[in-house]
Amino acid sequence: MPLSPPPSIPQRRALVIEDDPDIRGLLAMLLEQRGFAVSEASGGLAGVESAARSEPDLVILDMGLPDIDGLETCRRLRRFTNAYVMVVSAHNQEADLLAGLQEGADDYVAKPFSARELGARIDAVFRRPRMAEPPGPARDADMDEEQQRAAAVQRGLLPRSAPEVPGYGLAGHCRPTRSVGGDFYDWHLQQDMLTVTLADAMGKGMGAALLAATLRSALRGAHGPSPLRTCAAALDLAGPDLYALDAFATVFHAVLDAGTGTLRYVDAGHGLAWIVDPAGGTRRLGGQGLPFGIEAEAVWEEQSERLLPGESLVAVSDGFLDAAGGIDAAATRIRTELASSASAQDAAEALAAGAGDAPGDDLTVVVLRRAAA
Repeated sequence: MPLSPPPSIPQRRALVIEDDPDIRGLLAMLLEQRGFAVSEASGGLAGVESAARSEPDLVILDMGLPDIDGLETCRRLRRFTNAYVMVVSAHNQEADLLAGLQEGADDYVAKPFSARELGARIDAVFRRPRMAEPPGPARDADMDEEQQRAAAVQRGLLPRSAPEVPGYGLAGHCRPTRSVGGDFYDWHLQQDMLTVTLADAMGKGMGAALLAATLRSALRGAHGPSPLRTCAAALDLAGPDLYALDAFATVFHAVLDAGTGTLRYVDAGHGLAWIVDPAGGTRRLGGQGLPFGIEAEAVWEEQSERLLPGESLVAVSDGFLDAAGGIDAAATRIRTELASSASAQDAAEALAAGAGDAPGDDLTVVVLRRAAA
C-alpha cells in the first residue's frame, strides 16, 4: 500500500512596513532567505490595508512612517490581527520601546541591526504562543506578558547601585502602584558633584511610565553642573511631547558639591523634599516652581542649601504623602525613621515599608545622608 505524502507546511507570510526603499528591500530579502513570502508597504495606512488582505504571520514595522506613525499603525493592526509585530527602528529610546510594547508589539530591534540578530529575534518570537484572538477594547487580560516585560524594562532603568561618595550614603526605593508607573529616581556622580533626581509624571500605569521614560531621557541628555540649566534644557527636549499630550510632571533635581555640602536644586512643582538634622529637626525645601509641561519657558529659580555633617536630604513622591496622611504626618514619619535608621539604605527601606503594601499612588523615596563629623 503506497504511503501518503506528508502534509505540506504552509509557507509563512511576512509584511514589511518601511518607508525607506533600501531598508525595505533589505528586510524583504532577509525574510525571503528565511523562507517567508513577503509583502511590502511604504506607509502605515498601506501597511494596515495590506495586512488585512494578506493575513501575515509576521509584521516588520518602522516607527517613523510618513503618514501615520508606527505606534498608530500597530494600534490599528491589533484591532484585527494576531500576527507577531516586530518594531525595527532608529527610535531606540526607552520611551519608544515602552510605547511599542504598550500598543502590542512583540519585540523591538534598534537600527542599525545585523542579519544574524534579526534572524535570532524572529526565531524567538515564533517560539512564543500567539494570542488566541486579536485584542479588542478589553485587551488588558491579553497583555500580561507585555506588561511584565515593560515592568522589567522600567525596573532596569532605575540605578542598579548608589555611587561611592566619601562621607555620604545614598539610597532610593521606587514602587509603582501598578506593574509600571510614573515615578522614577536617578543619580550621577562626576568627580565631587553628585546629581540626584526624583520625578513624578501625572497618572498611573503605562501612560505615566511612558511620560517618565521621556523625561528621564531628557534629563540625562541635558545633564550638567547647573540644576537650572539642566532642567531648562530638559524642558526644551521633553516639553513638546508633554504639551502635545496635555501632560505634566513634577521634578526635584539637585546637585551636591560633596566637598562642601552645598546643595543646589530646582523644584519644578514637587515640593516634597526635606533636610533632617541629627536632633530630629526638619526644614522643608522651598522655591517651588511650576511642573514640567505647564509653561513652554523655564520659570524656576535655582535654590541653595547646605547639607551639614549628620544631616540627611529626603525626597519623596506624592504616593508617600498620601500614605502618610498629609504633609505634617509625612514630615513626622520622615523624622522618626531617620532617627532610628543607621544608614541611608535603612531609612529608604523603612520609609517605603511604612507606607504599606498597596499605596494609592506610585511611591518613591530617595535618601542622601552626610556622615557625622
